[in-house]
Amino acid sequence: MADHATFVSPVDEANLALLRAVRPAEWVNPTPHAVYDLAVVGGGTAGLVSAMGAAGLGARVALVERHLLGGDCLNVGCVPSKAIIRSARAAAEARRALRLGVRVGAVEPDFGAIMRRMRERRAGLSPNDSARRLQAAGVHVFFGGARFSSPRSLEVAGRVLRFNRAVIATGGRPTAPPVPGLNDVSYLTNETLFSLTELPRHLLVVGGGPIGCELAQAFARFGSAVTVLDQAPHVLPREDPDAAAIVQRRLVEEGIRLELGVNLTSAVGEGDRFRLQFTRGAASAVAGVSGDRLLIAAGRAPNIEELGLDEAGVAASPQGVVVNDRLQTSNRRIFAAGDVCSSFKFTHAADAMARIVIQNALFYGRRRASALAIPWCTYTDPEVAHVGLYADEARSRGHHVQSVTVDFADVDRAVLDEEPEGFARLHHERGRLLGCTIVASHAGELIAEAAFALTHGRTLADLSSTIHPYPTQAEALRKAGDAYRRSLLTARVRGLLERYFRWTR
Repeated sequence: MADHATFVSPVDEANLALLRAVRPAEWVNPTPHAVYDLAVVGGGTAGLVSAMGAAGLGARVALVERHLLGGDCLNVGCVPSKAIIRSARAAAEARRALRLGVRVGAVEPDFGAIMRRMRERRAGLSPNDSARRLQAAGVHVFFGGARFSSPRSLEVAGRVLRFNRAVIATGGRPTAPPVPGLNDVSYLTNETLFSLTELPRHLLVVGGGPIGCELAQAFARFGSAVTVLDQAPHVLPREDPDAAAIVQRRLVEEGIRLELGVNLTSAVGEGDRFRLQFTRGAASAVAGVSGDRLLIAAGRAPNIEELGLDEAGVAASPQGVVVNDRLQTSNRRIFAAGDVCSSFKFTHAADAMARIVIQNALFYGRRRASALAIPWCTYTDPEVAHVGLYADEARSRGHHVQSVTVDFADVDRAVLDEEPEGFARLHHERGRLLGCTIVASHAGELIAEAAFALTHGRTLADLSSTIHPYPTQAEALRKAGDAYRRSLLTARVRGLLERYFRWTR
């Protein structure tokens, strides 16, 4: 793990404000209570929600963080990435303005100003995750590396914290693929990318998943030449193939070079440049591409190595801490939440899991993580959002699946917005929603309605009967509901209705 300065460089007022909130230099660890109702290891989203929620209910809570409060999301993930993505989208909107009848001059992104704005917004949000806020809520905040010393205690900075219940929320970190020579070059990850102050001339991105695609598109819009390399035959391989194809076409249209279906064979430093060599498929011919910055956006690993899990009787695997459906580890007093134990590596998933931990750990609850309907979104332009099951997944679970697709070319607001490329695709079983994929400019906003419907057992008929304001892109979901209801009008039903109308004339 890099030191604190790595994540907060350059040293400017915004980053100093961030540090004052999430790792105060003057902080003195408190004197521990004799025993805590809940000890939280890790100060990212899962840890913060666990600690604040439990303390708000009157529990005696300790939280231990070895680095920066706020975790990946605030410091090197959601917050800084979405800040620069917003700037990138503004640049793209300006370039497309002529399609709306608006003439603009040359679009010249100022990378220094973009990154400065990102740091300022990050600092502005940091009080929400700050040590002082936790302290004011009654949480004992300890900075330092935590290590379990027994099934009911842990050590931090020479202090022993005893607990009745604990939650491991240490998150994860980026990893690099096993490419010869890669460990000998100075590559970027999401932990270091946001410290850049100069725009790369040519950015090489290893990984065509969500992080790789989001950042590749952003830097291309800022003016970098960008090449994305991945073993998969197309970007976003875990998404609906039609959705991934739309994003892939947009990336190519914006000048991003895609080297897909390739195997990296070596990474070499060439002075202030990098060169990646690769083969494609079964071909033995070696090709290569060079750039002045290299971003690795492929792979994550859980932060579990130094926790003393054996001393606590907590089982783990290479994927992280092993938990049951109630997020309980092999030590019945210790739970886990967030990236350290979940396949859903999202801030909102960590938040939801932490709420389950509070109920199950402190109040002997029996809430199940498998009952959560967790949406996710890739913040490319257009965005790709999903919740629930894909059609193949649903069929494999024995569902009789039908699908309804509404193209945004048939949604008036999308046409008026010059954003007709995309769709809403809903999978259902006799009207009961099973899953939904949306590709749209703001799919992440639209997916929440489908997530609500899925969580509360609503149907496509419910979507049809819900009044949506006109014109909005959310009407795509109502249109999907209308299409389902029309499908119920079989020839037999129509014949009965025709007889009824003849009788009433």
